[in-house]
Amino acid sequence: MNAIEIKNIGLKYGSVVALQDISFEIERGELFGLIGPDGAGKTSLFRILTTLLLADSGTATVDGLDVVRDYKQIRNRVGYMPGRFSLYQDLTVEENLNFFATVFGTTIEENYHLIKDIYQQIEPFKNRRAGKLSGGMKQKLALSCALIHKPSVLFLDEPTTGVDPVSRKEFWEMLKRLKAQGITILVSTPYMDEAKLCDRIAFIQNGKILSINTPEKIIADFPYKIYAVEAENNYEILKQLRENPAVRSVFSFGDSLHVIFNGELRIENGQLNVQTEKNNYQLSIVNCQFKEITPTIEDCFMALVNE
Repeated sequence: MNAIEIKNIGLKYGSVVALQDISFEIERGELFGLIGPDGAGKTSLFRILTTLLLADSGTATVDGLDVVRDYKQIRNRVGYMPGRFSLYQDLTVEENLNFFATVFGTTIEENYHLIKDIYQQIEPFKNRRAGKLSGGMKQKLALSCALIHKPSVLFLDEPTTGVDPVSRKEFWEMLKRLKAQGITILVSTPYMDEAKLCDRIAFIQNGKILSINTPEKIIADFPYKIYAVEAENNYEILKQLRENPAVRSVFSFGDSLHVIFNGELRIENGQLNVQTEKNNYQLSIVNCQFKEITPTIEDCFMALVNE
């Protein structure tokens, strides 16, 4: 049995379509990533799966339970960490954790083994009010509260947004340890570099699933050659390339540009030529270097969005 099954889920907010015919499955013990920008529909889907929101169409099950009919049982079995810090800011770290343990009829001591690695990092601040914690410590406290009742499925909605790079790295190391304990994890993120840390990922944009596979398979199946372009005047080169019919897509990527052409790029005597099915285009671009590269997860996402 899969941990999560989603079939033809649709949702609208008035005239705005938030989710369009969403369908996919997540295996037990899998670390699954939902990857997409703000407004793509990630939070809406999380709220449906955690029984906080009713879909307009379709069905979904979590741990074999229907999200509408069996909502009470689901709430006892899942852990949910929303994107916005939602714990009681005027309670201390220890008081928050005790509160959530009591709500679920358990104690910190009973399930301490689940949160030990995480909680030990914030335990020295157990008497500090939650509202006075740093961003990274707030996330660790929120994760501890989501785990204290020993959930079988964990929902994490953009858990590392606004968190420093060191805390982000530590957070994902924690997720790997939780996965090793058999907990199914569905995590959403706008950060493409976090996608490769998941077992499988689903790209979501404008409420639609664009692709689902392992990060390695998505990169391996990338259908185009992609080039990194380095120049002193990247912005001017970017404008020139976007105006050229030989260019399929181009966007900034750090200190370089990533370019996909509509045909085969050839460099002859310093002249750039792109041979398409119908035409041969010459690119009058100087003082820059073109180098074929291996695509990133972000390249794959951008290519899907542009199709």
